[in-house]
Amino acid sequence: MSASSIAGRADWLNDAGLQKLLAALSIDGEEARIAGGAVRNALLGQPVTDIDIATTNLPDETERRAKAAGFKTIPTGKDHGTITVIADGGTYEVTTLRDDVETDGRRARVAFGRDWKRDAERRDFTINALYATVDGEVIDLVGGLADLQSRTLRFIGDAEARIREDYLRILRFFRFFAWYGAGRPDADGIRASARLKDGLSLLSAERVWAELKKLLSAPDPSRALLWMRQAGVLTAILPESEKWGIDAIHGLVAAERDLGWTPDPLLRLASIVVPDEVRMEALAKRLRMSNAEGERLAAWARSAPLQHQASEMALAKAAYRGDAGGIGDRLRLSLAASRARAAQSAQDDGALIEAGGYARLLRALDNWTKPTFPLKGSDLVALGAKQEKSLGHTLRKLEDTWVDSGFQLDRDALLKRAAGFLKAN
Repeated sequence: MSASSIAGRADWLNDAGLQKLLAALSIDGEEARIAGGAVRNALLGQPVTDIDIATTNLPDETERRAKAAGFKTIPTGKDHGTITVIADGGTYEVTTLRDDVETDGRRARVAFGRDWKRDAERRDFTINALYATVDGEVIDLVGGLADLQSRTLRFIGDAEARIREDYLRILRFFRFFAWYGAGRPDADGIRASARLKDGLSLLSAERVWAELKKLLSAPDPSRALLWMRQAGVLTAILPESEKWGIDAIHGLVAAERDLGWTPDPLLRLASIVVPDEVRMEALAKRLRMSNAEGERLAAWARSAPLQHQASEMALAKAAYRGDAGGIGDRLRLSLAASRARAAQSAQDDGALIEAGGYARLLRALDNWTKPTFPLKGSDLVALGAKQEKSLGHTLRKLEDTWVDSGFQLDRDALLKRAAGFLKAN
């Protein structure tokens, strides 16, 4: 890893719009540099999705210069110094150098400045406080390059003081460790996170869930989750995991890697929490999850687990009567767990047989299409049924008969049975 430049490592650095914007912000005694994650990821050879720019220009001047260069601006966070600039299709967050004047653990009152070192020192971690000039030269004012080289995640300055500025930094500490850390987390960071974990209650649910979801999206979040549990942080934000354990995450990550599954933060969450529908609904409500996320967790929790030797017809009936997505999540977790047991013991033939069974069922579910029940209420009315509550009951009874037949009874056979039901009633 080059310690001095991202030139040649970051194709985006040569983007004409970015170069034009940096040039516009770096004349007449002012300066602009690429800041934070884009520099970090370029040095690591990892994808860059967002490019942030730090500048000595005040927000009004940033707007003026960007518009003069022909770009559109949006005052997304102007009070805190941030202007969004849309430059030839690229979107950049441009923020004036700042110093935190007052913080309350959730937000900060800032003062604009011109001191690059003070701007770096107000950031959270050393690896996030790297800058790069317009030609790619990396500027390190807090020791971030050495920490990036050793994959050490370290707070800038006193860890406890940095957390008290914004308690979300506890979760960011573990999230960045999951993505970029190696070995053991920084001891000062762990101790400070454990001491100040109660401050997490001051954060909005949306911020907590956003951070947790990003952590669970890491290639392998298991080490970070372990240290979160050790520090009491995981229980503070996810009490549903307290008596359930996080061991299943190891097998799930291995299955994702070996079977080509896309890392799935919700499935990973399901692997470490109790499969109780009521508690999952409460969890989704507490963390302000989206409706789709909450329903998926609830569907997983209420779906009865299938045994590995279940027939494909039993699977089809369960999927028809229940939630195919929830059953799929159950099967994936069961497959991952049985594979993990098989990997732990070469003599555990039972685990291998279970894994094969769950893989078979999962393939069948992936190829399953929900069949359409051949009858409607109007068919029963045509046979003389009255528009009463009993109509729905009769229709459901016929549907149950159809499902129990393995979906084999056709429309004519069902109509004959319907006529018999109606005659009997």
